Amino acid sequence: MRTNRAIRTSGGFSVRLDVRATVAVALILLAALTASVVLIGTGDFPIPAGDVLKTLLGNGNAGQEFIVNELRLPRVLVGLLVGASLGLGGALFQAVSRNPLGSPDVLGLSQGATAGALTMIVLFSGSATQITLGALVGGLVTGLAIYLLAWKQGVHGYRLVLVGIGVSAIVTAVNGYLLTRSTLTEAAQAVVWMTGSLSGRDWTQVWPLLWLCAVLVPLVLANGRGLRMMEMGDDVSNALGVRVERVRLLLLVAAVLLTAAATAAAGPVSFVALTAPQLARRLTRSPGPNLLPSLCMGATLLVTADWVSQKVFGADQLPVGVVTGVLGGLYLLWLLVTERRAGRI
Repeated sequence: MRTNRAIRTSGGFSVRLDVRATVAVALILLAALTASVVLIGTGDFPIPAGDVLKTLLGNGNAGQEFIVNELRLPRVLVGLLVGASLGLGGALFQAVSRNPLGSPDVLGLSQGATAGALTMIVLFSGSATQITLGALVGGLVTGLAIYLLAWKQGVHGYRLVLVGIGVSAIVTAVNGYLLTRSTLTEAAQAVVWMTGSLSGRDWTQVWPLLWLCAVLVPLVLANGRGLRMMEMGDDVSNALGVRVERVRLLLLVAAVLLTAAATAAAGPVSFVALTAPQLARRLTRSPGPNLLPSLCMGATLLVTADWVSQKVFGADQLPVGVVTGVLGGLYLLWLLVTERRAGRI
């Protein structure tokens, strides 16, 4: 059955629409919004979904407005933005590396951001703002190191993954060393941050991440055509007019910024960047990087995992990073078995 449709306007402008992918994105967005409303109503003071919607529209009572708008809505928005950033960042890394394992978790970017945060916690006893800045700097420095080490007349996927795995091992060792240098109080603070959690997130984490996404997401989507052509190989892409290294560097920088900012806001939430693009691809059955579906899938996965952690274990008793780690680990094992059976590894 044909799923592509061409939409033409009277001015001569036309765009190809993948019907299945469009429906999949709409369903994923609906799932994300539904999970968000349910999550806002979950907690020590439960609020029905209908009352949550009325409160969001400004028709709730004073108590509901305080709980929804000041306590729970910022946490949910951070979850959506972090999940979207990780999903999009993971799709970019997997497309550039041409490897389903090419995610920030595997390449060491999350570990680099963790190293930056641990440095501020252990060596400088930094505040929450300083820890956030440290995570951003750590992620950016790690991304730059991976890019430079992987450069040899260009950056290619296989070499990028291998260098990333090596850098990840080194940075993980550095993180272990920093923990041994910490006091008991600092170690407890560091471990909580390293787990990945949305607990205590407020509007101060929402706005920086929102502005970053507002700038980077349109930029990434605008270069989606070039990224899709690059999957055919650098020579073919160059022949079609794509400035391969420029597009690759731009998208890698965007992916590093998205991953570092997400890690700075919620800690190193594992496996969302790995699983979201793969699940999106299986839903859309569409070739190419599936950037928008991956973004939406990442947001859905994270808010759903946060709801599971609160519903099953009680509010704030189990960080969301633990839930994504367990589910993502199972998915990774399944992916490895599938790739092996297909003869690709």
